[in-house]
Amino acid sequence: MQERLNQHDVTNRVNVENPARVRDAVMSLYAARYPGIELHPLERAFADFQALFEGEYPGYFACDTLYHDMRHTLDMTLALARLVDGHDRACAAGDRLGPRRAVLGVLIALLHDAGYLRRSAEAGVENGAIFTKTHVSRSAELIAAYLPTVGFGAEARLAAQLVHFTGYEIDIDQIRIEDPKDRLVGCFVGTADLLGQMSDRMYLEKCREFLYKEFVWGKVARERLPDGHEIVRYASPEDLIVKTPGFYEYVARTRLAKKLGGVERYAEAHFDGTNHYQAEIERNMDFLRATVDAADFSRLRRTCYSLSMIAK
Repeated sequence: MQERLNQHDVTNRVNVENPARVRDAVMSLYAARYPGIELHPLERAFADFQALFEGEYPGYFACDTLYHDMRHTLDMTLALARLVDGHDRACAAGDRLGPRRAVLGVLIALLHDAGYLRRSAEAGVENGAIFTKTHVSRSAELIAAYLPTVGFGAEARLAAQLVHFTGYEIDIDQIRIEDPKDRLVGCFVGTADLLGQMSDRMYLEKCREFLYKEFVWGKVARERLPDGHEIVRYASPEDLIVKTPGFYEYVARTRLAKKLGGVERYAEAHFDGTNHYQAEIERNMDFLRATVDAADFSRLRRTCYSLSMIAK
């Protein structure tokens, strides 16, 4: 098998830095799974998403966060569509999400990190990562306003709740969703968010070069409490790297299995038995553990870049 290219998805076939390629992959997948599906909302949403992140959408500046960029969203959106496909391929007819919920999941995925983007009235904000702690709520506001423009007004309020499955502002157990199928959409979105970023071929370099900087901007790396005491979660980029295996083992895996219902298993149905996302995540984690054990961070040498940087 050809060595995976940095810009490719876990199958090494889809360029996740190209919105058109991801759009076509998602639309082809859904057209095959749901014969007769109306795909215009997806086509429109991909175009608007690209305009939004490139600074061509009214009321918003271009994306300037280097970790949570356009590539990440495209990668996780593709993962979302594959999970939905795997689910509806594997389950009984009455349990399938169906085409409308499948499209709804993609609409939420495309805008799940839009809260990082600075609005036109926020020109004085230095970087969108400042909104790290509130970005999901900000994304929910845009989702609620945007969905009626693509014929999903009836689901706008629901979608604004489901996007919180990607974040930590509201505990997932506290999100009240009446229909189990709607809740499943949220689980797929939240799962795809984790699978997409942690299976990225440049995940480790991005954590060191980009995510740490976002955590500094967003006062996550260091946080000053009201009483004056400072919490130091990540003292340096290398400290973040050292703590990433623990994050995977005790936070991400628990979240995937318990909070998000273990729905990553549907990747196996999509891929005919192999969960390529999990395989790439394990590959990243094995390499990272060896790197930490050797205390040799020079091993993280893949050229790290972001579509946000390229756009500038």
